[in-house]
Amino acid sequence: MKRLGLRMRLTLLYGVLFFAAGSALLWSTYLITARALEIRLVGKFTLGLPGQILPGQIAPGQVPPKDLLYGLTSEVGERTSQVLDEMLRSSLIIMVLIGLVAVLLGYLVADRALRPLDRVTETAERLSESNLHERIALQGPHDEIKRLADTFDAMLDRLHKGFDGQRRFISNASHELRTPLAINRTILEVSLEEPAASEDLKALARALLGTNARYERLIEGLLLLAQSEQELTVRKPVDLGQVVRTVVEQLGTQPAKRQVTIHQDLRRAVCQGDPLFLERCVFNLVENAVKYNVRDGDVRVTVREEDDGVLLTVNNTGPQVAPYEVDDLFEPFRRQGERVRSARGAGLGLSIVRAIVDAHDGAVTALARPEGGLSIAVRLPRDRG
Repeated sequence: MKRLGLRMRLTLLYGVLFFAAGSALLWSTYLITARALEIRLVGKFTLGLPGQILPGQIAPGQVPPKDLLYGLTSEVGERTSQVLDEMLRSSLIIMVLIGLVAVLLGYLVADRALRPLDRVTETAERLSESNLHERIALQGPHDEIKRLADTFDAMLDRLHKGFDGQRRFISNASHELRTPLAINRTILEVSLEEPAASEDLKALARALLGTNARYERLIEGLLLLAQSEQELTVRKPVDLGQVVRTVVEQLGTQPAKRQVTIHQDLRRAVCQGDPLFLERCVFNLVENAVKYNVRDGDVRVTVREEDDGVLLTVNNTGPQVAPYEVDDLFEPFRRQGERVRSARGAGLGLSIVRAIVDAHDGAVTALARPEGGLSIAVRLPRDRG
């Protein structure tokens, strides 16, 4: 059941309080009026006070008989009840009409009081990493809502500074970390081409070159993971089927240590996102499916459109994976059954996949296949353009 909004809840509260107060006031007025009529009118006739002149019924100076007093008392009591009933009906009608007006006025008052909160909410929904410079800048008296808006603006200031610092760190780290590794790689490659170098020196250079390449992959993965966790700055229609074809062609040009066959079932499926990030996402999925596979294994990649978005699935015939370890594979430096000790990668492939999918407002899930390997599904919002 959908819960009522704050405006409607406040309006109902105003209405209930008004009708409760109106009912109490009406009931009190009714009791006071009834008591006053009983004392002022009915009581006098009940006592049979002498000197009552009833023209046309008794002579002047005579005391009315008891039966006449009883009849007059009954008639006064009946008419008093009629007056009270008429007053009650009229008061109820007036209270209902005024109550409806009060409910309408209560809604208008609640709407006006909550309008600044709407502005805060709209700003919060509109903000992202790319427009953190915007502020609410609410004008008006220094009340609770103004304090809330000012606190939100101060929080945005801190977030803006934090994201700017993160961007600068990524940019500086990209340069400062890659440059010395590139220099080391160049020196080692030159030493391998040196004719006078001994075999021991060349073996050491090759070992260092492999370690250097591993750290290059690690740094590249960390920087890409940090970048993919940022807000997207590019959003355009991307055919995910075409991205898969491009990635398979790229993997086909690399030397294969295992004879793995990639099966494709690709249909046109257009989503919204950054083409480079999406290509990297698909590349990591297919590369992992090939890397963590068995000899003469298979990789099946399917792309299709669904009612609620675009679905990409990658299945492979790798080794057995414990179901309780599947979720851990999306954490940094985690692989199938091992840590980052081996040289098969930096352990960031699926972490980057999840970061890219989250940045595209999508979802990624993985299941351990009973016959071995994984089945990974990526769902992305479909392009509505």
